[in-house]
Amino acid sequence: MLDHIDSPHALRQLSVEQLPQLSKELRQFIITILATKEGHLGASLGVVELTIALHYVFNTPEDKLVWDVGHQAYVHKILTGRKDIFHTNRQKGGISGFPKISESDYDTFGTGHSSTSISAALGMAIAATIQGKKEQQHIAVIGDASIASGMAFEGLNHAGVTEANLLVVLNDNAIGIDPSIGALKNYFTNVKKGTARENTVFEALNFECHGPVDGHDLPELIRVFKKLQKTKGPKFLHVITTKGKGLALAEKDQVTYHAPGKFDATTGERYAKDTTQLPPKYQDVFGHTIVELATHNKKIIGITPAMPTGSSLKYMIEAFPDRAFDVGIAEQHAVTLSAGMATQGMVVFCNIYSTFLQRAYDQIIHDVALQNLPVIFCLDRAGLVGQDGPTHHGSFDLAYLNCIPNLIIYAPKDEVDLRNIMFTAQLGLPQPIAIRYPRGRGVIIDWMQPFQKIAIGKGSCIQKGKRIAIVCIGTIIHNALKASKDHPKTVSIYDMGFLKPIDTALLDTIFKTYEVVITLEDGTIKGGLGSVVADYAFAKAYKGTLKIVGIPDRFITHGTVEELQEEIGISPNEISKVIDSYL
Repeated sequence: MLDHIDSPHALRQLSVEQLPQLSKELRQFIITILATKEGHLGASLGVVELTIALHYVFNTPEDKLVWDVGHQAYVHKILTGRKDIFHTNRQKGGISGFPKISESDYDTFGTGHSSTSISAALGMAIAATIQGKKEQQHIAVIGDASIASGMAFEGLNHAGVTEANLLVVLNDNAIGIDPSIGALKNYFTNVKKGTARENTVFEALNFECHGPVDGHDLPELIRVFKKLQKTKGPKFLHVITTKGKGLALAEKDQVTYHAPGKFDATTGERYAKDTTQLPPKYQDVFGHTIVELATHNKKIIGITPAMPTGSSLKYMIEAFPDRAFDVGIAEQHAVTLSAGMATQGMVVFCNIYSTFLQRAYDQIIHDVALQNLPVIFCLDRAGLVGQDGPTHHGSFDLAYLNCIPNLIIYAPKDEVDLRNIMFTAQLGLPQPIAIRYPRGRGVIIDWMQPFQKIAIGKGSCIQKGKRIAIVCIGTIIHNALKASKDHPKTVSIYDMGFLKPIDTALLDTIFKTYEVVITLEDGTIKGGLGSVVADYAFAKAYKGTLKIVGIPDRFITHGTVEELQEEIGISPNEISKVIDSYL
């Protein structure tokens, strides 16, 4: 049946009785492709019936459907003309893993981060009112983890005092990437158990409330959506789904099967990888090191916004549950909570993905840096992250943090440096520090070495040559070392370590010694290491050649990290070409 469905218009030609068969085929289609191509499995399996019902009842794309986050939008993509190219999902040159306006008229709003759908759909609804499009429908589909975010409540609060034709569909599966937490999650649980009066919270915000309904009961979903289609004003529908529905192992282990990697399409069993002889993931270096430090320093606190598994703070949550906190999808709250604890003498490690920290930019400035509170920010997923693409790349952290007074900025070159800067920071710094490190594995198998204190603001020479200096920050230095392997006596490699305060004494030496200086970073060249070195070179009237290499001034698409580094010129191969051009 799926072979004949290439649009919602074709979908609407089916009878309601035919739709359960289509659901089965969609699940199998997704499982078969993701088994080899990888991607976000569990969330999309959980919304098969919900997606069918939405496109079956509402007149998309004239009616506007906004998916929160986008992890749950695979079925939507398949039903809206992208079935035949779905195998390219998240592959370089292929379709995005998230809704993207430029990709399809059905993708009404680009979403990669959470809790934006209600505000976006409300904006569309108000615009429709102004334009006289009275019959146009606007639907925001948001998860129970995402709706707990402050931005979602800002949207709900505004929508409740409008007459906007807005439907908020709560996809309640009790889990985001990790299990949902917080008082609102407990409220939804009580609603499902019948121990709380249904939707009191949302009725108080002037929404007409419906549900809960079974999100896998197609006839019931269609009946309810047809009813709501005729209801004016802001509406709220509580839908209960199971993440990973239809694949037993995905239902059982919902955290792992959010994005399981490659697996057997028949059994669901993940293909085992022997990682015993591989270096650790940087997130695990953080996770195990903070537990080690917290064992001896009782003031250490760990905080993450909804990423205990992704950040590996889960190890501290298990070891010290009274000193480690998952605060839900609430980056702003996470930062100011950290600030509040720091005022009381606690040593706070606030672990947030680089791209998610952008959402708390004012809090970094107003609540931490302005008051010079020694919060320790650990920014996971810095630099290029690969197939999640431009919404998730940590391209901008060096630049957006660099302009903030009082803030130390450090990027370790390897796992040992990450351990040592964490050790140094918890000894007591007079100001806040941001430590940024990439997704994926490091380079050192024997990484759990004795702690050594790092001198703040000091860089070092890693390789000594005579003609060219490559000035690096962070783990991208390993690309420079590979690129210069044929010229060890010609090319010097410097690890600055700190973007702020930068080691000006070391830069003075470099400028006096080399006629060609190349800066290298896996961050945007606007405002990062290259900009800082260029400013200092200008101030010192440096007469040589300065070449800035990094992420160019554009949003980088999705693909493997290696493919993207090659594309933008920061792979070992491309760096070697830069070196050769000056020899």
